[in-house]
This record gives sequence, C-alpha cells and structure tokens, in this order.
Amino acid sequence: MAKVRKLKHIRLLVAVLLIYAAVLNIPNLLKLLYPIEHKEIIIKYGQMHKVDPLLLAALIKTESNFEPRAESRKGAKGLMQITPSTGEWIAKTIGVNDFNEDMLFDPETNIMLGSWYIEHLTNYYNGIFELVFAAYNGGRGNVDKWLKDKNLSSDGITLDTIPFSETKNYLEKLRKNYNIYKIIY
Repeated sequence: MAKVRKLKHIRLLVAVLLIYAAVLNIPNLLKLLYPIEHKEIIIKYGQMHKVDPLLLAALIKTESNFEPRAESRKGAKGLMQITPSTGEWIAKTIGVNDFNEDMLFDPETNIMLGSWYIEHLTNYYNGIFELVFAAYNGGRGNVDKWLKDKNLSSDGITLDTIPFSETKNYLEKLRKNYNIYKIIY
C-alpha cells in the first residue's frame, strides 16, 4: 500500500515537473510549431518588396509548411506555391533570364518571385489584405470577376462573399498564422 502511494506521488511529481517545464518553454515550443526557416532570404526579399517578413513566413507556413519541394495537385511549386505559368510571367516581368519551373523549388528564387508578386498584388489591390491574398490563392482574374459581381461585392472595392471555399479557408488560415507569427516573433 505504501509503495503504491509512493509511486502515485512520484508520478504526480513527474507530471508537475513536465507541465512546469512545458510552461517555461512555451515560446520555444511555439517556435518549433511555427518556424521561420530561410530567415535571411525572407527578410531580404520582404524588405526589398515591402512585405512584412512575418507575413511571408506565415504565408510559407500556410502554403508549404516550409517544404521547399512541396507541389500541389494543381502544379504549384516550392515554399510559396507558385504555379509555373505565374513564375514564368513574374520572371519575365522582373528580368530573370532562362526561367524554368524547377527554379521554383529553390528557396531563394521562390521567395524572390513570391514576394515580388505579393508586392505587385498589394499595389494592384491598394493594400487590401483580403483581395491581395484571395488573388494569390484563387487567381487575380477570379478576384477581379468577383469584384464586378454585385452578389459578391456591393461596392466593387471589397468582397462581401468569397465564392471559393478553398480561398475563404485559406484567408482564415493565413490570418491565423500571421497573428501567431506576430505574437511569437
């Protein structure tokens, strides 16, 4: 009986110590769940293209979970999940010679192209977060159509409704991740 009681006390003590250690290490635990890999590249191109590096990190977390070789079922590639056609258009626009879609798996190239594209969309949509990232996810052509549809946009400037559930969920996840990154870092 005394051995059983002693064993329970030891288990309780170990549990309390583990909880105490976890509480003290919450910031480190959160950084494991919400990392910033390729930090120097993210900062470099974030500053160059006037995009908050924490937003870039949140977008990469949302898009690929920092997996440089990630590829979507729609063919988007790399950390920021850029489609080959969009990558080619951006590369041509900014003067990257000899672009090929395998370049999208290179973290620096992917972040350079993706951050430029976010800056481009930010300028195009006057900095309206929802429109910028709805276009990043669902396509600029779709967002432009939605803004012209009175059932989706009462003012032609903002969206009242996003008809693609994937894009709507994407925006919610991106906002959540961005807020978490701002808290942690």
